[in-house]
Amino acid sequence: MLEVVETAQRLWLARRPVAIPPAMCFVVLDSLARSLTHIIATMASVDWHSKLDFSTRLSAITKITAAYQSSFPSVSTADARREAVKIETQFYDETQSAEDYVRKCEEQVAALCKNCVESTTSDDEVPVPSPTGMEIGSYKNAIYYKEGLFSAVYKATALDEETYFSPDTPSKKRLVALKVTTPSAMEPPHDSRREAAILRIAASENVIPILETFREAGTRFVIVLPFMAFDLDRLLQDERLSKGQTKRCLKDMFSALAFIHSHDIIHRDVKPSNLLVKSLDGPAYLSDFGISWAPMVPGSEPASSKITDVGTTCYRPPELLFGNKSYGCSLDLWAAGCTVAEALVPDHSTLFDSGELGSDLALIQSMFSKLGTPNSTVWPESAHLPDWGKMQFKQYPALPWSVLLPKCSEDEIDLVSSLVRYESGARLTAAQVLEHLYPVDWDGDSAVYNE
Repeated sequence: MLEVVETAQRLWLARRPVAIPPAMCFVVLDSLARSLTHIIATMASVDWHSKLDFSTRLSAITKITAAYQSSFPSVSTADARREAVKIETQFYDETQSAEDYVRKCEEQVAALCKNCVESTTSDDEVPVPSPTGMEIGSYKNAIYYKEGLFSAVYKATALDEETYFSPDTPSKKRLVALKVTTPSAMEPPHDSRREAAILRIAASENVIPILETFREAGTRFVIVLPFMAFDLDRLLQDERLSKGQTKRCLKDMFSALAFIHSHDIIHRDVKPSNLLVKSLDGPAYLSDFGISWAPMVPGSEPASSKITDVGTTCYRPPELLFGNKSYGCSLDLWAAGCTVAEALVPDHSTLFDSGELGSDLALIQSMFSKLGTPNSTVWPESAHLPDWGKMQFKQYPALPWSVLLPKCSEDEIDLVSSLVRYESGARLTAAQVLEHLYPVDWDGDSAVYNE
């Protein structure tokens, strides 16, 4: 081969005829042809890479992420996206044309989807727990699913005597979630025993049902719930829901809130990831009552001195940020309005931003820059908030809701703007939302809000 290369070099450098042994003629020509083919292919590769826009690559990554997470339900969205980026980057680097790149991506999605859980109108198939899992109470072969701040959730096959599932439910769909906690290690407002008590009071059509509780290994307290493969946050980020399916989930959320609020229960952590979804067509269940408050349940703070360190950053209402300890159920309605906004905008971004560190000041700045800096006229109750007036804030004008909620209908904007209001007493109640929303229209492509 070295002799072939040297001969080719002489041909190029001499720019004149060179005597080539007859036996080498075809070898040299073949080598030159292959070199030329490689050069042309490389040039073509560079050309198609430069023409492939960012949105095409992002779309490929999004599709692979969704397929990956559907194939491996226990994998987080962040981990699935990381894997998708690796796969897409490999295809981008190795393929020789845009057509080849698209084909590779589509084949990968198809391969992953072969292992996907069913996402039809019936219950979604969920992988049955592994026979190598751990034993928790009477539940055998429980496998780790995910972890919270003070809990770990395991997935297991339901016990034979469990009456929640209908008799004709296939065994592979008779799955439960075991929420394992250690009450002595939990910090207020987290309290798993109070959570179990509240769940029993809150039992209703769209609140996650509690199946049983038991103690394990002395200090551990286990709450048993039906296992749900999806939550609204993941389904929104993966773009797996139609507009109608999304609105049905939101209606179920308001149904759950209306019921618990009628019993004076405040959830205190309403957000998309706490709305569990049985299948893409629902139903949806409000879940995670770990920091909820109920006046009749032991362990709840006095009504006038509730804990203000509740909720999740972007969904926390302004009265919490300024020290109101006497808040009521309207706290949940602000968070519900933020959830509706996030579900309806095309990119499913949060309505407010608390910054990388999740700070209260960043969240306040985000609120004021979008809704306008409030005064006593806009927010009368601010005069009674312990921490209002301690700082001077930049005066921002309110942005139009059509800017904050792009591509949303007037009726959808009316709903969000009736919930996301500074004055907590001016927010619609969950019961009012259900009363003024025509249920049939939540099944279609547009919501109709009746003032």
